[in-house]
Amino acid sequence: MSLQTSMRMRLIWALFIAYIIFACARLDFTWDRFSLGLHQGAVFISRLFPPQVLQPDSMFKGLQESAEIAILASFLGVILSLPLGILAARNLMPSWVTWIARAIIALCRSFHPLIIAIIFVKAIGFGALAGILTLVVASIGFIGKLFAEAIEEISIKQVEAIRATGAPFFSVLDYGVFPQVMARFVGFVTYQIDSNLRNSTMVGIVGAGGIGGTLFAAYQRFDYDFVCAILLAIIAMIICGELLARWVRILLIGRKTRSEMA
Repeated sequence: MSLQTSMRMRLIWALFIAYIIFACARLDFTWDRFSLGLHQGAVFISRLFPPQVLQPDSMFKGLQESAEIAILASFLGVILSLPLGILAARNLMPSWVTWIARAIIALCRSFHPLIIAIIFVKAIGFGALAGILTLVVASIGFIGKLFAEAIEEISIKQVEAIRATGAPFFSVLDYGVFPQVMARFVGFVTYQIDSNLRNSTMVGIVGAGGIGGTLFAAYQRFDYDFVCAILLAIIAMIICGELLARWVRILLIGRKTRSEMA
């Protein structure tokens, strides 16, 4: 490493450390506040145990609603992301089409789901519909972007060979594009289902349905033992959803592999 490069790296590190110190001072991040937060956090955690289900009907109804929101939002998000991801792929579409599609995807990715949930709650009112629409937007932003990037990374020779036969566009997609990206697409979808399960427990805090509303109400009543029970139930639901998504991914990819071998 040359002396000039070494001096440049030292300057970058010095500027970075100076900014960290400046940001801590601006945000009033001090060791006293940090140690006080640790103490209060320990007190709060001690009040969580033992967990107690004070309102079983409310908790199980909220969990069921969260799961329904996640599944419906994932289904609608995948249906809308497929054509949008194809339109955003630069190796399949003209530039003016990809710019429009990528602008829509970028817009869906620009805001946190909680912000989108607040907008939908204000627009259509409280309830699960606002949560479903929120997670549909989040799904489009994630799956659409990754699906477009996966298409752009395929071998274009296979696509050109099918085009040379005079096949229509949908046949090109069916025989030249989808077989190359299907395994990755299944991975994107299963991850998004898992992500929507987590987010569906969060959007309820602002009134978009799900277990989040029950959790927030328990916090406000200082029923911390019930809060702990809800958190444990959410963890169990997320683990079950992840295992189910993994099983579906193995099943779909296994079927694809067997069909190719046949």
